[in-house]
Amino acid sequence: MTNEKRSPFASLMQTLSRIEPCEMKATFASFIFVFLLMTSYNILKPIRDSMASDWSDSEVSWLWTINFFLTLGVNFIYSAALSIARLKVVVPSVYGFFALSFVVFAFGHQAFSDPVVINKAYYIWVSLFALFHISVFWSFMADLFNKEQAKRLFGFIATGASVGGLVGPLIPTVLAAFVSNDMLMVIAALMLIPVILLIALLERLKSTELQNADTSDSVVQKQTIGGNPFAGFTLLLKSPFLIGISVFLFFYTSLGSFTYFELKNLLATYDSATRTQIQAGITLAINALTIITAMFATGRIASRYGLSVTLALIPALMTGGFVTVGILASVWLVVGLQVVLKAGNYAITRPGREMLFTLVDREARFKTKPVIDTVVYRGGDVLNGWSFAALTEGLHLGMGPVAFVGAVVAGIWALMGVVLGRAYNKDKSTDG
Repeated sequence: MTNEKRSPFASLMQTLSRIEPCEMKATFASFIFVFLLMTSYNILKPIRDSMASDWSDSEVSWLWTINFFLTLGVNFIYSAALSIARLKVVVPSVYGFFALSFVVFAFGHQAFSDPVVINKAYYIWVSLFALFHISVFWSFMADLFNKEQAKRLFGFIATGASVGGLVGPLIPTVLAAFVSNDMLMVIAALMLIPVILLIALLERLKSTELQNADTSDSVVQKQTIGGNPFAGFTLLLKSPFLIGISVFLFFYTSLGSFTYFELKNLLATYDSATRTQIQAGITLAINALTIITAMFATGRIASRYGLSVTLALIPALMTGGFVTVGILASVWLVVGLQVVLKAGNYAITRPGREMLFTLVDREARFKTKPVIDTVVYRGGDVLNGWSFAALTEGLHLGMGPVAFVGAVVAGIWALMGVVLGRAYNKDKSTDG
């Protein structure tokens, strides 16, 4: 493959993003894969969020609680499916099922004269889809690319999610005045259909151009994951490495909650239109910074400095950022923290975290990873939200002291990144 004649485009991409010619098809197919996923989600998300304005805070809190338990149940079902069905059937079936579900919601609105119940069901379901669809995607990526390829390519692939984050909201923004929310749901569902075809293409490229077929497994092992349907939870509890990844994610949700609530409270003094402008500007800055960083910097950081630096970089920046906020207490510093945290996570930290799963076996990769990405994440949201409320409403701490608490959490998060990066660099399969 090294003797192949390279096109000018292939040479350019290798120079800019370190993509080898034999990896070009798989990398861009993966980019389009996650682009379609995030575009679809970002069509559905504004519909979900618009519904929430009709409900009280307590109603929304109950929906979040229901979503957490639904997430538990769906993970059990998904794990059971992986135990008895072939992987190449289960993964595309996940996206096919979600696509069908959104069509059902679209028609369901027309079947009920009072849509409140179905609207709340839709809100819960899209909240589940928000984490589950991307978790399955990254499980598939960790199974598709080897460890060395993941270092170079995951950052570029992650850019597809950010592009989808920019394109997706434009569709309802432009079409909402002309088509109903039900039709937007159908459009989002249709965008998931090409994903099924891309999965089949990537499975073929894995054993041909990427040459990553697992020749050590038997034919039966390749076809099914097998194991206990509850293995997603039991493997997590038995593995210090997987527990470490869970703790690492938990600290990210902690800082995400802290910046979210700090920003929410600081913006309370602004009028609604100004708050909307600030939030829109934050979203734009996050996605723009993510695209530039992930496309051209993440692979180089991971390859040159190793995964310890990759995982600890954003936590270290957040440590300094929270200390600064604790001293100066400015709304624009908190805005900057939010941009750095989210863009840094999407472009650097999350691709780095996904690289960790190239070390674990397929059962942990496909069963435990969704548990971490959905159950641990949602559980962290709930716990961290109440923790923040305890600091501000219970202990009556102001922004400065709370920011210093955030700095401590960020420091621990950085240390966890170093520990996980060192475990990764040992280059051995980790079962526990």
